[in-house]
Amino acid sequence: MKQVQSFNTYEVVVREYEAEQDRTGAEAVDRLCDVSPSGGVSLFMDLLGDPLCRVRNSPAFLMLVAETCGPAEREIVGVLRGCVKTITCGKTAPRNSTGAAGGGAGPIFTKAGYILGLRVLPSHRRMGIGLKLVKRMEDWFRSNDAEYSYMATDKNNIASLRLFTHHLTYTKFRTPRILVHPVFAHPLPLPNSTTLLRLPPSFAESLYRHLFSTTEFFPNDIDAILNNPLSLGTFLAHPTHPVSYTSLDHFLAHPPASWAVLSVWNSSSLFQLELRGVARLKKGMAWTSRAVDRMVPWLRIPSVPNLFRPFGGYFLYGIGGEGPQAEKMVRFLCRNAHNMAREGGCRVVATEVAECEPLVKGIPYWKRLSFEEDVWCVKRLADEYGDEVVVGDWTRSVPGSSIFVDPREV
Repeated sequence: MKQVQSFNTYEVVVREYEAEQDRTGAEAVDRLCDVSPSGGVSLFMDLLGDPLCRVRNSPAFLMLVAETCGPAEREIVGVLRGCVKTITCGKTAPRNSTGAAGGGAGPIFTKAGYILGLRVLPSHRRMGIGLKLVKRMEDWFRSNDAEYSYMATDKNNIASLRLFTHHLTYTKFRTPRILVHPVFAHPLPLPNSTTLLRLPPSFAESLYRHLFSTTEFFPNDIDAILNNPLSLGTFLAHPTHPVSYTSLDHFLAHPPASWAVLSVWNSSSLFQLELRGVARLKKGMAWTSRAVDRMVPWLRIPSVPNLFRPFGGYFLYGIGGEGPQAEKMVRFLCRNAHNMAREGGCRVVATEVAECEPLVKGIPYWKRLSFEEDVWCVKRLADEYGDEVVVGDWTRSVPGSSIFVDPREV
C-alpha cells in the first residue's frame, strides 16, 4: 500500500523499501544526513552498504522510503526504520502463593514499536515528509498489535523533538545517558584479585531473566540477542575465591559478596561512525596525543584515537551486579571490553544507561565524547483516553533506576 502527498510540482509516495531498486537511493539519503548535530560538530553514520542493518536482527522489522513522483526522475528523499518486539514495561505488585502481598513481583510485558533512522534530505525538509513516514510506520505497528511506539533522539535535535512531541503527540519519557570511552593503543591491566568468567548463552539468559525481568525495556527474546553472532559474549566478574560455579542455581544459592555482569555487542559489523566539523586545533591535539603515545608507549598515555575518519565500536549492554564492590567489578568488566575492542580494531566502547543508574560510577567514559541526555519519547497507540487516568498506562509511569537497552537498536 502506498501513501501519496502532493507538492507544487511533484508528489511524494511513502512505501515499503525494496532492496533491489531502492538500495542506492536509501544509502544516499543516509549519507547526506548527519546524526545529532550539536555546536557545529556532527556524527556521520555509514551503514556499510546495508540500509536494513539497524533493524534486520529484530523479530519484526520494516523500512519505509519516501519517493518523489513528478516530471523529473524519481528520487528517494526520506527513509525510516522500525521494529516491533515484546518488552517489559513494569512489574506486578508483589504477592505470595495465596495471593496476599509479600511475594516477588513479576514482569508486565507489552508489544512496542521502536522508530529509528528517520532521515529526510535537507532539500526536502519542512514539507511534512517525516510526518508521513512516521504515521505510516505507526499504522504498521498497530497492525502488529503494538500497544506503544517509542523513539530516541539527542536533546539538541529540536526538529525531531518538535515533530514527535508537537505533531505526533509523543511525550518525553526517559532521559538516559550515552557513555563513550576511547580505545587506547595499549591494553588496560586487569588485576589478579578479580575473577573473570565467560558465561554460556544459556547461563547468561537465565541470569538476565532473574536480574532484569522487571526492568523497563527488557526484551522477552533476550535469548535471540545472546545467541546472535554479533553478541561477542557475556562476562561475569567477582573477587577471586575458590568457589567454582556450575549452574545458575549454584550461583544464586552461594553468590559472591560482590559481582557484576555485562555483555558485548559488535556494532562495528553494522555501521561505522565519523566525527565531522571538529576544529583543527582539537584534531591537532588528538594527533599529538597519539604521536607521543607511540614514542613512549611505556607511559601508557591515554591518547585520543582518530575519530575523524570512519571508525567502529563495541556496545556494552546488560550491565548489572550486586554487593559493595559491584562498581569495582563493573569497572573491571569495562576494562576487559576495552581490551576486546582494541583487539577487534575498534576506537570506542559505548553503553547507554538510565539517568539514575546505580552502577554508573563503575563505567569509565569521556564526557566530551558522551551524550549526557538522550531523550526517549513514547506514545500509546491504543484508543485515545483524553484526560482520563488509565490504569496500567506506561506513558504515565515513574522511571525506575535502571533500563535495559537492546543492542539491536543502537
